[in-house]
Amino acid sequence: MKPAIEIRNLGKEYTLASAQPYISLRDVIAGSMKNIFQPSKNKKEKFWALEDINANIMPGERVGIIGRNGAGKSTLLKIISRITPPTTGEAIIRGRVGSLLEVGTGFHNELTGRENIYLNGSILGLKRAEITKQLDQIIDFSGIEKFIDMPLKHYSSGMQLRLAFAVAAHLESEILLIDEVLAVGDIEFQKKCLGKMEEVSNKDGRTILFVSHDLGAVSTLTEKSILLNKGNIVKIDHTENIISDYAGLISKEKIYKSTSIKSIPAITRVELLTSEMGSLQGHAKPMSIEFEISMPNSDIPNMALSFQIFNNLNQPLLFNWIFDIENKICRLEGKNTIRFTYPSFRLYKGDYYLKVHLAETKGRNKYEEIECCHFTVEMINIKAPEWGWQNNVTQFIDEGKWTNM
Repeated sequence: MKPAIEIRNLGKEYTLASAQPYISLRDVIAGSMKNIFQPSKNKKEKFWALEDINANIMPGERVGIIGRNGAGKSTLLKIISRITPPTTGEAIIRGRVGSLLEVGTGFHNELTGRENIYLNGSILGLKRAEITKQLDQIIDFSGIEKFIDMPLKHYSSGMQLRLAFAVAAHLESEILLIDEVLAVGDIEFQKKCLGKMEEVSNKDGRTILFVSHDLGAVSTLTEKSILLNKGNIVKIDHTENIISDYAGLISKEKIYKSTSIKSIPAITRVELLTSEMGSLQGHAKPMSIEFEISMPNSDIPNMALSFQIFNNLNQPLLFNWIFDIENKICRLEGKNTIRFTYPSFRLYKGDYYLKVHLAETKGRNKYEEIECCHFTVEMINIKAPEWGWQNNVTQFIDEGKWTNM
């Protein structure tokens, strides 16, 4: 039996282009004249998002793709779904591909939900009769029957996700590609989607590639996974082994810094201030977490920053958040710093890490999710050292609350 997806020596190279400042017509004319006598010698920087990727995925397999942000997961799915071409190598696809890579992909805002079902099915190469056969099941699964004849532009991102997944899961494509978008939906719908993917894989023999930072969902749905790091395949193995190896790849440094420049709200730095040297935290000792948020423009409503603490089994233990209603720091233009403090951090001996989210709560738009800042808690009976804060504290909020910097 030939693989459903056969990836051979695949590579994808991108050119890094810096944003050009505003220039006038006079600058354009002057620059053109200058280039006649002094040709530009600027060299554009390039980097490989994927390099020498080789993998075979057999029909009916459910395969997870795991890796940190920027590892190349989404790029790989875009190449397989023919959205972007590879620079080197090839991806041989045997079967019709249904993809759910971004909310709203393949939809038209001016068309109704019902019309978009037919549009999306046509893009997959299905005849109208084939789509009509599945129409009632698609609408029922999406749970948006009341709004199915409204234009898509009036849908929330969660409603668009429901419709997009319902279309992708019910139309008869042999290969289904899912990339992280399920994070937009509520927990109940996520479980419904995972159940549907497992059903179509077992019943119809559909091949599924599933990208997600939710390691629990990956573990539930897949038996085999691919671990990507910096554009390279680290390992292809049983999902449990891949999750264990992935935990070892996550940086154990106490500081996370983003190197990419984004035009959307982003988390640019997370720093863990532990009670002991390095990443060691004493049980019941003070601990703080400092966040730097970059906002490209002001007054984005309903912005929220939240974080969870996970143990080494990838189980969430503590959850904290800050809402725009309580504090406007998440929507001030520029870079903003905020700190969360535990005067007495009471988790017991073990290894932990943070998962940080930046989202717009009303429309459920998630701008960023990162995993960072591994630390170890020990039962240490010594006095915690005094800290020298890097910024002046303008407001102190009680135990377990946020502090503006």
